[in-house]
Amino acid sequence: MINYDKDFYGWTQEQALMLRAGRLQELDIENLIDEIESMGRSEKRELQSRLTVLLVHLLKWHYQASRRGRSWDLTIIGQRLKLESVIKDSPGLKPQLPEILSDAYRIARVDAAKETGLDIAVFLPACPWTYEQITDDSFYPE
Repeated sequence: MINYDKDFYGWTQEQALMLRAGRLQELDIENLIDEIESMGRSEKRELQSRLTVLLVHLLKWHYQASRRGRSWDLTIIGQRLKLESVIKDSPGLKPQLPEILSDAYRIARVDAAKETGLDIAVFLPACPWTYEQITDDSFYPE
């Protein structure tokens, strides 16, 4: 049996082979459980990361209208597409959207303050937009 700590890739391949062969008694159950949970956390982090980038650009769009440009617009469009893809691949994350959006906004607020040079107090303490607004292709805060 390949050691999980010494050869992770080899371990994953061995576990997959055992699963396919139905050799369930030989599986490294504890590490499999940890890895499956980790995969779920990774998807959640991906969603939060995409939301954060999108929110930073929406905040910049709103608070620095004179600096709006194609780059910001393309980032907004791209992040919306990537968010759609994450939700399509992991619809089980939908019930967690309010919490994930709240966490992403807290981070986006700080990042937007850094990127714009504006005081963090300029940005509302809670996200001013719904998830539906944020992901609507026609929504650009004015």
